[in-house]
Amino acid sequence: MNLKYLLDIDKTELLTALLAFILIAGTVLGTRLYNLSSNSAVHFEEQTEILFSELSILAELENILSEHQIEYDAVELEWAANILGWRRYQRGRYVFEGSYSYNSFLSKMTKGIQDPTSVVVLPGSTLERLSSSVAPKFYFDTEDFLAVFEDSTYLAEKGLNTEQLFGRMLPETYLMYWTSSPKDVVNKILREFDRSITEEYLETAEELGYSFDEILTMASIVEWEAKNEDEKTKISGLYWNRLERGMRLQADPTVNFALGERRRLLFEDYQYDHPFNTYLIDGLPPGPITNPSLSTIEATLNPDNHDYLYMVANPDGGHIFTETFREHQIESEKWRIWLREQLRIKRQNELKEQEEANGENS
Repeated sequence: MNLKYLLDIDKTELLTALLAFILIAGTVLGTRLYNLSSNSAVHFEEQTEILFSELSILAELENILSEHQIEYDAVELEWAANILGWRRYQRGRYVFEGSYSYNSFLSKMTKGIQDPTSVVVLPGSTLERLSSSVAPKFYFDTEDFLAVFEDSTYLAEKGLNTEQLFGRMLPETYLMYWTSSPKDVVNKILREFDRSITEEYLETAEELGYSFDEILTMASIVEWEAKNEDEKTKISGLYWNRLERGMRLQADPTVNFALGERRRLLFEDYQYDHPFNTYLIDGLPPGPITNPSLSTIEATLNPDNHDYLYMVANPDGGHIFTETFREHQIESEKWRIWLREQLRIKRQNELKEQEEANGENS
C-alpha cells in the first residue's frame, strides 16, 4: 500500500476528529455559557425550600437537591459555581419554583437573599400554643421561644411581666426571616403592637379611668369569652358594669387560665385558689390571660351602654344577657336543661352504635 496514501488518510481522519472535537467542545461550552444566564439550567417542578443552618458549601447544596429529587447536571453545576465564584451559601431559607440560570440560582444563596416566611399569630391563644405554631417557622425550637417570656433581664428591659408580654402578641400575619432569633420575633410583634396602639386608644383608656395594661387585661378576658364578634362590646360593657358596682368579675375564662386548661368548669373549679381566679379576687387579675385582637381591644375601650350584669351561654354559641340575678338563674337553668338533653342524646347514640357493632360481630 502506498505510504503517501496512508498518510493522506491519517491526516484526513485526524482533521475530521479534530473538527468533531472542536464542534462538540464548542457546543458543550456554548451550552454551559448559555446556562450561566438563561433560565433553563435548574428547574423546580414545585415550590422547594432549601434551608442552610450554617455557611455551606457546594457539596451540601448538591445533597439537598438530591434529597428533593431535583434533576440537574452535577458536573455542569460545579463548573458554573467555579466560573461564577458562587461556592459558599449563606445561612437562611431560600424558596425556588420554576426554572433558573446558574447565576440567579447560586447567587441568591451566596448573597443570602432569603425568602421570608409567613407567621400567623392567632387571637385568644395560649403561650404554649403560640410557641408551637411559631417555632416551626424558624431555626429555633419551642423551648427557645418560651424562654424569652421567662427571661427576667428581657422582661425588665421591656418593663413587662410574662402575662403582659404575651398579651401584646398582637394577632396578625407577619413576614419574617427563618434566621430570626426568638427575641427578634417577639420584638417585631411588639413593634407592631406599639404601632397599632394609637394615642387615641391611650386617651380613651385614661377617660375610662384605667391604665392601658388594665384595658389589655380586660380585653383578654373578653377575647376568651366572646365567640361572636358582635357580642364583644356587650360583654365588655357587662364586665365594666360589674367593676363599677364593686362586684367581682366572676369571669369563667380566668378560672380556665388558672387551671391551665380549656374545658367546661366544674363546681369545685370556682374555688381554685389562684391570683387570676376572679371568683375569689376583687377587680382585674394581675395581667392578660390571652392575646386579644385589635378589634377586641377596641370593643373593650368602647363598650355598649347597658345595665347587664350577668350572662350565660346559649345553644347558638353566644350568650343570654340579663340584668338581675333572678333572671340569670332562670336562663342558667335553661342552659343546664339543654346540656343535659345533649348528653342524653349523645349517650343514646353511643349505645345505638354499640348495639349495631355487637350485632355485626355476632
